[in-house]
Amino acid sequence: MASKFKSAINSWKQRSAWRKVFNIFEALFAMAGFAIIGAWAFYQLGFTKNRGAVDKNYRYMLSVDEMEALQDSTFTQEQINQRWMQQYAKLAVFSKFYPTNAQLITRGAQFSHDPMMVDRMMKACGMYIDDMSEYNELLQKVNKLLDSYPQQEAGNVIPWMQGIEWDALKEAIVRDKALIIEAGKLTGVEPRLIVGCLIGEQIRLFNSKRETFKKYLGPVKVLSVQSQFSYGVNGIKISTAKTIEDHLKDPKSEYYMGKRYEHLLDYTVSGKAQEDERYNRLVDYRNHLYSYLYTACILHQTKVQWERAGYDISERPDVLFTLFNVGFAQSVPKANPVCGGSHIKVRDQIYTFGAIGFDFYYSGELAEDFPFWREHFIPGDKELTDEEIAYIQGSVSNCKRPPRGHEYIKADSSANAAPQTPIYTYDDDDEYAGTYANE
Repeated sequence: MASKFKSAINSWKQRSAWRKVFNIFEALFAMAGFAIIGAWAFYQLGFTKNRGAVDKNYRYMLSVDEMEALQDSTFTQEQINQRWMQQYAKLAVFSKFYPTNAQLITRGAQFSHDPMMVDRMMKACGMYIDDMSEYNELLQKVNKLLDSYPQQEAGNVIPWMQGIEWDALKEAIVRDKALIIEAGKLTGVEPRLIVGCLIGEQIRLFNSKRETFKKYLGPVKVLSVQSQFSYGVNGIKISTAKTIEDHLKDPKSEYYMGKRYEHLLDYTVSGKAQEDERYNRLVDYRNHLYSYLYTACILHQTKVQWERAGYDISERPDVLFTLFNVGFAQSVPKANPVCGGSHIKVRDQIYTFGAIGFDFYYSGELAEDFPFWREHFIPGDKELTDEEIAYIQGSVSNCKRPPRGHEYIKADSSANAAPQTPIYTYDDDDEYAGTYANE
């Protein structure tokens, strides 16, 4: 054996260098071939397959899945609201031990619109918690403390929101939701700010014309349209509307909103026809889009004016509402602005216009329809393309009026619908049965 090995060594030494290189590559290719064939055989025989296994916690997971969900319950809306309050207490306690998960669960449950989702998510986390005794002990203490205080039956803490006027007004506002959202998009103004101005005007009208409200506005739940001195649902003066249009076009104006908004209120007519069109925009009782556009422009232009003077009031809705109410002439940028405006009497109590808007803005009312924007205004320094300008004109100039003030309904996003344009349809009885696109 030793002699054969020695003979092989001598034979190797006697070979030329090229022959040695060839032999080395030959051996490597042979080894690679064996490796490939072996791997193929290993795979074909099934040694690489993960056959899976039943998770050891499958019963626990099943118990989570089988927990009651909102759609399975017979809770009333009041009971659902109470359940949310109970869940927030649980999460507050859970955050003392697992703050990261408590924050994630809170956010996830809010997006699900299901308070029972909190229980599911917390129980899912519990699968990795060995001892929940401290959490349960603290939760019992918190619940005991809460139970020691009797549940109050008080209504809305904001006095002017108590009563049938506010309930009727809310419904009327939601009917115009698509128009208000569209006005916000076109002007770069948070729709909730537009609604704050609308509420100030409408609450004043509802309470100054109580008999009219009882007979007409309340039962049908529509917005009141002004037609003397100030016009539309937001009380815009003709002179104010013209001033707004001038600010849009003048880059030197302290109120100039930027190139993005220059063509927002363009006309296709001139002279007397333009004056008539401006009037018609504001007094149209069936379509309030222009009322909201002019309102949003006042808010945006006033915000820009103060910003250029060195004062940021974008986070001061009370001041923005006040300035909308008092007008451009009284909008004088200064440090420490205050809330105020016209006095509005509601149920023998006096409020200012700015305070009414402020109350609504932070009340949480209609937040699902008009949510808070992270940034309340969209800057206008970006110049628009021809297509974007055409869209603006299509949105504000070509929309047809639905008969008898019927509400606008969110558009159907079907393939046949023309994108980014207002669409209205009518049934055989000429009743409004259509959609408002891009909402």
